[in-house]
Amino acid sequence: MPGFVCTSRAALLLCLLGGCATTGTPTPGDPLERWNRGVQRFNDALDRGVLKPVAKAYRRAVPQPVRTGIGNLLANLGFPVTIANDLLQGKLVATAQDLGRFTLNSTLGLGGLLDPATDAGLPRNQEDFGQTFGRWGVPAGPYLVLPLLGPSTLRDAPAILVDAQADLRVQLELRDYERAALGALTVVDRRAGQLGADPTIDTAFDRYAFIRNAWLQRREYQVRDGEIPEESPPEELEDPQAPEQPPEPEPDGSEPQPLAVGISASTSARPASAASAGGALR
Repeated sequence: MPGFVCTSRAALLLCLLGGCATTGTPTPGDPLERWNRGVQRFNDALDRGVLKPVAKAYRRAVPQPVRTGIGNLLANLGFPVTIANDLLQGKLVATAQDLGRFTLNSTLGLGGLLDPATDAGLPRNQEDFGQTFGRWGVPAGPYLVLPLLGPSTLRDAPAILVDAQADLRVQLELRDYERAALGALTVVDRRAGQLGADPTIDTAFDRYAFIRNAWLQRREYQVRDGEIPEESPPEELEDPQAPEQPPEPEPDGSEPQPLAVGISASTSARPASAASAGGALR
């Protein structure tokens, strides 16, 4: 894992340097778009050539119960990150719950392979230092795609290094080959869990914009703990509870034909400024 962390640091440095060199006319709210698109093309090529085929092979070769146990173990090793950020955000109840969850799964759960904490009614929370920064009022800054690591922001990218200090996958005393195997298993397990989203992403008119907006909206939801202000519906919209009126027949007496209304993935590709108001939403 130290090699993985070093790679992450190098990727972050390259990304920041590349972002400074961005030119052209970017989308409003996405000043690093040119750099980001280039990095995403690189990441996509690596994913198509290596990660996705390996993840598919992993799902075919490894039975579901074994994959579940591996996922539980990896999540448990990274769970101290959530506990530390619970404390930093002043969430005392969540801290107690997550500490109990980690203790229960680490003991009765055989180091995390099993998940008795869920059966005991302890929820699985997820916190990281990027969310902590957001709760402290630190602006997210521009959207940023990191080499190998994927979507982030200028606020969240450095937080990766802070989280690594509490992640047992990084801090455990392991041999080099064990660290490499644990890091590779983490990447493959995570990618295997994302295979179900591929068909939706692949149909997007603008893959980059679709991923950017979806990721920013998800981060906003995480930072706000799901407390997203609801937008008021336009006044001209009809009452959704009103009974549906039957369509009027055509002048020639034939049945009316429904409009061919299709919503493509491109409708989700709105400017990043709409998804993240200069970091104020995070």
